[in-house]
Amino acid sequence: MLIDTYGRVATDLRVSLTDRCNLRCTYCMPEEGLQWLAKPDLLTDDEIVRLIGIAVASLGIEEVRFTGGEPLLRPGLVGIVERVTALEPRPVTSLTTNGIGLKRTAAALKEAGLDRVNVSLDTLRPDVFKTLTRRDRHGDVLDGLRAAQDAGLTPVKVNTVLMPGLNADEAPDLLAWSMEHGYELRFIEQMPLDAQHGWKREGMVTAGDILTALRTRFDLAPEGAEERGSAPAERWLVNGGPYRVGVIASVTRPFCAACDRTRLTADGQVRTCLFATEETDLRGALRSGAPDEEIARLWRQAMWGKKAGAGLDDPSFVQPDRPMSAIGG
Repeated sequence: MLIDTYGRVATDLRVSLTDRCNLRCTYCMPEEGLQWLAKPDLLTDDEIVRLIGIAVASLGIEEVRFTGGEPLLRPGLVGIVERVTALEPRPVTSLTTNGIGLKRTAAALKEAGLDRVNVSLDTLRPDVFKTLTRRDRHGDVLDGLRAAQDAGLTPVKVNTVLMPGLNADEAPDLLAWSMEHGYELRFIEQMPLDAQHGWKREGMVTAGDILTALRTRFDLAPEGAEERGSAPAERWLVNGGPYRVGVIASVTRPFCAACDRTRLTADGQVRTCLFATEETDLRGALRSGAPDEEIARLWRQAMWGKKAGAGLDDPSFVQPDRPMSAIGG
């Protein structure tokens, strides 16, 4: 069991498979990209599967989410999914992706055992997409979403970040479009995880702003805390249901008290929080020949020291040195 001093138990593991990405989203990294991890620093496929196996068999992990960077860039992705879904007990598996390449891989991922996908899409307008991501790939993302739906990687969830002056006016249109296509829409407040450290709380599009915009066209009724559980998204019934829309308000409505997540970076570090400034090295233990029991002990020790909250409301908050692409969202 992965328990911390506040009594929270981690059952959800986020695994970053690579720090690389084929987009250059303005809220994540600079146009020229980043200094990528050297290949020897990355966990191998076997190391990833071994660590997930330890987490599932010895530490109580029930759900595994593959992230990046962009996980579809990982050459061994399908094989990793196949091996992880063969573990006993079998974890629920999902993937967070920008959708580029999903048209090509959705069917293979489903056959390997993947349960569902989250696809990032911030706008319905190709020109705005190009401005936000610095790439002209809007059509590829839409194709990827359709392929995921057709392959049965459902429910297909769409993750959207709204930015002032770019796509902040699109909330109602995005919801209407998602309902039409049968996707579950989640708005995510922009978080301080950009490589440029250019994030400013002032002027960001908040959960309150999003809900106000949505209510200009839709009736929203809160789903309630019991239905939410430890999920990061607060959800609202749209026009009486059954469709729901979610808002992940990490900044203005933090949900740290119910957090059940632990994170493994692409280079084998345990992070207890997206905003943590400390890491615990599991790669070194793996490569020095440590047995599973020792690796599990290190992981438990890391989680025991998890802080009460991210501290975004603290004036002394220090943004993590690693951008989101290196941590895994």
